[in-house]
Amino acid sequence: MAGSGRLALRTLPGVGWVRGSGPAVLSRLRDAAVVRPGFLSAAEEETLRRELEPELRRRRYEYDHWDAAIHGFRETEKSRWSEASRAILQRVQAAAFGSGQTLLSPVHVLDLEPQGYIKPHVDSIKFCGATIAGLSLLSSSVMRLVHTQEPGEWVELLLEPGSLYILRGSARYDFSHEILRDEESFFGERRIPRGRRISVICRSLPEGMGPGEPAQPPPAC
Repeated sequence: MAGSGRLALRTLPGVGWVRGSGPAVLSRLRDAAVVRPGFLSAAEEETLRRELEPELRRRRYEYDHWDAAIHGFRETEKSRWSEASRAILQRVQAAAFGSGQTLLSPVHVLDLEPQGYIKPHVDSIKFCGATIAGLSLLSSSVMRLVHTQEPGEWVELLLEPGSLYILRGSARYDFSHEILRDEESFFGERRIPRGRRISVICRSLPEGMGPGEPAQPPPAC
């Protein structure tokens, strides 16, 4: 797959951040697996980083997860934000979520150490709704989606610092997703060195869950 040199690089026309196994899967996920590079300015990325660092520093990196999906991580759920960060999150909501979608109140913050990674998994529909959207901070990484029934169908997303990724519908439920470990981190023939990565993830409510109900275990993204 990535970096093997055996598959031709196929990308959507004019898009250098999404590649896949063929035009059919790229077309299928055109609106379901989206990358918006440069969504954050350097100043906005620094605003989020400064706000998150004190809380993250109080936590230790962990090497097991409640569903064994993540290795080398620390995480938190954050509901209170500065005015500047709230403005950024409102832009995420406008860009990624429909007018009829309600968001889970806590925002999931996931900090992967340089050697950390997220294993292939499919998020449970009990824990969040049809859409998730994540801001990537500090390090570039590659997210790989593989069809659960047809493993020859796959898509990869290049997530650079300051980018926004959006997964909806079929990309959430019909494909597993993972963040590649450093030694596997290629986008086509291009090496994407992995450093420490923070993702700030907004999620829609699971179907049938009310806004006032307690948050469920977050997805690993």
